[in-house]
Amino acid sequence: MATVADPEAPQTSLQVEQAAPPQFDDPELQWLHTVRSTDPRQLTVRAALAGMAIGAVMCLSNIYVFFKTGWSMGVTITAAILAFALFRMAQAAGIVRNPLTALENNALTTVASGAGFMTGGGNMAAFGALLMVTTARPDPTAMIAWFGAIAALGVFTAIPIKRQLINREALPFPTGRATAETLRAIHADTAGEGNVQARALGYGGLFAALVALLRDAKAPWMPWNLPDKFAIPGTFAGRPLADWTLGLKTEVVMLGAGALMSFRTAWSLLLGALLTYLVLSPELLASKAIAGPGYKAIVQWTVWPGAAVLVASGLMSFALDYKSVARSFSGMGQVFSRSKAAQADPLADVECPGWWFPAGYAVIGPIVVVLMTWLFQIPLWAGFVAVPLAIVMGFVASRVTGETDVTPTKALGPVTQLLYGVMTPGNLSGNIMSANVTGGIGLHAADLLTTLKTGWLLGGNPRAQFYAQLFGVVAGAAVVVPAFNILIPDPTVLGSDEWPAPSCLVWAGVSKAFAGGAGALDGGKMDAIWVGLALGVALVLLEKFAPPKLRAWIPSPAGLGIAMVVPGSNSIAMFLGAFAVWWLQRKRPQVAQRYAVPVASGLIAGESLMGVAIALLIVAGVLHK
Repeated sequence: MATVADPEAPQTSLQVEQAAPPQFDDPELQWLHTVRSTDPRQLTVRAALAGMAIGAVMCLSNIYVFFKTGWSMGVTITAAILAFALFRMAQAAGIVRNPLTALENNALTTVASGAGFMTGGGNMAAFGALLMVTTARPDPTAMIAWFGAIAALGVFTAIPIKRQLINREALPFPTGRATAETLRAIHADTAGEGNVQARALGYGGLFAALVALLRDAKAPWMPWNLPDKFAIPGTFAGRPLADWTLGLKTEVVMLGAGALMSFRTAWSLLLGALLTYLVLSPELLASKAIAGPGYKAIVQWTVWPGAAVLVASGLMSFALDYKSVARSFSGMGQVFSRSKAAQADPLADVECPGWWFPAGYAVIGPIVVVLMTWLFQIPLWAGFVAVPLAIVMGFVASRVTGETDVTPTKALGPVTQLLYGVMTPGNLSGNIMSANVTGGIGLHAADLLTTLKTGWLLGGNPRAQFYAQLFGVVAGAAVVVPAFNILIPDPTVLGSDEWPAPSCLVWAGVSKAFAGGAGALDGGKMDAIWVGLALGVALVLLEKFAPPKLRAWIPSPAGLGIAMVVPGSNSIAMFLGAFAVWWLQRKRPQVAQRYAVPVASGLIAGESLMGVAIALLIVAGVLHK
């Protein structure tokens, strides 16, 4: 197994004296001579195939989680641990001869990330919202081409900004750094770290799969099924707490999702659920603003202030990060001003050539415009506006992700929806799917740059990772549309207690408002929207300017907003998962650091994949709902 230079690894004085690395003023030359690996085994055939398979599995898992919680979960660390375990088992069984190297795993996780994140960037939010506001389901083959083309444009968008953001400015890209540290740890095999984390992921997955099987596999040969939720004793406003959507769900995927989010977001979810379902909802019922208790009736009203909180906070965060936005535009100028020096480029053999960026857009851009016109009745001129707009949004999204680890889809989507609401009023499908273009391109550009940060730290070949991401895009696009059609055969279930689909509700609501539908809302809902907008702005400003000690006690606008569009039981379950990890981090920090992520990832993967399997068996007639 080839070793990879690690500039941060401790060295003995003898090693420093005998093998002190050369020092260069140029960070790219420093990387080239001290970090870059010449090991050719990076994007191997087995890494590409395994990455596509694992990425497809992660895509299936993410689509299930997305329609349950509104979040898409990170892919790279889970994929890295899973790939390590699978190749260890294959080697022990004599199926493969050579172990998977850290750089191979890096390429593999890049493939897997490209596929697994096909649910993000507004893809599934837009697809679900489209079916909620229209009656026609687009042709599956055309939608596969649509999602694939958008993601590929995101990959090409990353080319001209990679060297500026990663090589020269060294933006942190925290998830990319965390993945690099995980790959170093498991492949160094210190104290069997890789095996330990793989077993933790496996046990979590088996437990979650068993719970899902006992709960959802309804058939004559199943004498008993685990209930969907357990009631919390007690009443409120004269009704059982279950009428206000409060209960203890047996969906352990919620526990896993909570375990991977910040505790601030989790307690904000709980606070938002209590305010929504025990304060606001009884008042709405008493004033006859809603027809009755229960999730379906309540969320038709609360989606408006919830969406307003999410949109306002996203836009306000985006505005306050004006320096990052300004650097994005200045960075664009720096990128293109360096083209004359390309002939003397010392990294020409490993970095993607600059001309790939315009060539990619020249080939794929017209495909996106034609699909926009054909599928969503967007005027041709408005389709041409989307492509350059998406490039700018992709640059901005990449920098914000590099600095904060958050891709600002909640801001970029509504900005696009507002623009297209003005340009093409009344076109609901076009309004939604135009935002899908900017959100999808921004997400996939940021996703590739995140994995490229991992490769930069490990000494990987960036050109190989570019190819790897495209392999992942192909796999993800081929999986995500059929998976959606299997899981959600009837789009009327979106927004139900079974499939809350909070992001779809938000995108559909924003589209109706920006496409001219806000005038049809009654005064109470409009007042709630204004309150939600003000709350979203106020929370972001408080977080920005409050003393550091108080920031942890300021509710997360994302948590509050999502809590208003998911059942209260979902918020309770996610809070419990986050609380368990928070408590463990304080009592047993080493245990938490070692087991929290793999166990949570296992819970998510186990239940979601079993859920997909059960859905397939229902389609085949083996099981029934």
